[in-house]
Amino acid sequence: MNTQTTRATTRRKVFALAAGGAALGLGVTATLAAWTDTEWVFGGDGTGGPGVGTSTFSVEQNTVAPFTDDADFTNEPDNPGGEIVFGPDAIDLTPGDAVFAAVALRTSTESIAGSVELQAAVPAAGIAVDDPAGLLFDALEVRVATDDASFACDATAFAAGSAATLIADGPLASTGGSAAQALLEAAGSTQFYCFEISLPDTLPLAPGTTIDDYMGLTAAPAWEFQATS
Repeated sequence: MNTQTTRATTRRKVFALAAGGAALGLGVTATLAAWTDTEWVFGGDGTGGPGVGTSTFSVEQNTVAPFTDDADFTNEPDNPGGEIVFGPDAIDLTPGDAVFAAVALRTSTESIAGSVELQAAVPAAGIAVDDPAGLLFDALEVRVATDDASFACDATAFAAGSAATLIADGPLASTGGSAAQALLEAAGSTQFYCFEISLPDTLPLAPGTTIDDYMGLTAAPAWEFQATS
């Protein structure tokens, strides 16, 4: 290779390196000159607090007639729940007798709307009874009437022409409500229920039992209102 060729080759290498360096320099310069910024927003309530959350659904019960005092509405989510009293005669039933007790339900003041449906009775948790074989519990009959307006909880609630709707009628241990009842949001409505417990004139006699086996027994039924929003 002669001197002239060597110089030409060297110039081309220098030009190539220079061009590469220029391209590299432009690339670095472009990266350094790319300004950045960041903006954030959050879902608030308009006053600086959290603005996304879940609703509340809660049903309250009142067992204190005439069910007009807000302080008497309580939340009783576990068996046995609040106590409804069928009266002193309920502990001395004779075949053919019936006794009555009432309860009122509504949503809480912070709750969304929903509905409730009565379930069949079960033995009340933690309540001692004198009915080891479940004879009395299985023999009892239940009827339940309901309305969204207060009504007398006695035999008239189940008579023809009553404004209340019959939603349960049958054996205590297997009879639940036949329909659900709507409750408006924020305690906007109250649903009233009247329970009738009766001891039939004809009692079922299992093998080995007599009518005398039903005497002196006690029972404590508990009912669940299943609530859905």
